[in-house]
Amino acid sequence: MMGGVFVGNCNLLELRKKIDMDRLPRHIAIIMDGNGRWAKKRFLPRTAGHREGMKRVIEIVEVAEKLNIEYLSLFAFSTENWKRPKEEVEGLMKLLVEYIRIELDRIHKNNIKIQTMGDISRLPEFARKEVERAIDLTKDNTKMVLNIGLNYGGRSEIIRGIKNLLEDVRMGKIDIEGVDEDSFKRYLYTSDLPDPDLLIRPSGELRVSNFMLYQIAYTEFWFSDIYWPDFKEEHLYMAIIDYQRRNRRFGGI
Repeated sequence: MMGGVFVGNCNLLELRKKIDMDRLPRHIAIIMDGNGRWAKKRFLPRTAGHREGMKRVIEIVEVAEKLNIEYLSLFAFSTENWKRPKEEVEGLMKLLVEYIRIELDRIHKNNIKIQTMGDISRLPEFARKEVERAIDLTKDNTKMVLNIGLNYGGRSEIIRGIKNLLEDVRMGKIDIEGVDEDSFKRYLYTSDLPDPDLLIRPSGELRVSNFMLYQIAYTEFWFSDIYWPDFKEEHLYMAIIDYQRRNRRFGGI
């Protein structure tokens, strides 16, 4: 039950019928939050919440692909997440590897390209190599881009971009007077992606938590009290339907 509406197969069909397939968001970004609280509520270890949350990743990627969403960005591990207990971080890295090994063939067959944003060089070697294998295998796929934030932070991304831009100025590759918003985008991890049209954050938090700070200037937000492990296909539909009801003016009238 959600908002007084029964969620079942019939309701899924009704929800999907409400989606205007000609006005889909090209790029959906999701802050996957609430795994730990989901587990705590059930007197389970936090790792159980992360494992259940990974199941939702699999489901939502498949739904997005079937809807012909072009780009899906998922915030998987932030620069701040290293502050968590060592055992939890190790568990997350092992779960990442497990997910790639189980799902990579299906992702590849579905013509989905995996790419990352963030400094993956800091990941444990076993995790980094698995991520690099997934990126290399899917690099030529064209149906959908699955962009995963790993060791990612919006502020650090901007600082990295500024440093790289200044280095290019120093080397004479670009003229500082010619730098504008579009040229600066080329120095971000998402240089080949359009800005997100829709940002989804479950778990009841009403903040963006250092996620894609430059890119979400005109993104539509959709917040929900649902913890990520409970976020299902119908909730993605609801977010898209709500998005399509909005008038995106981008500062105009």
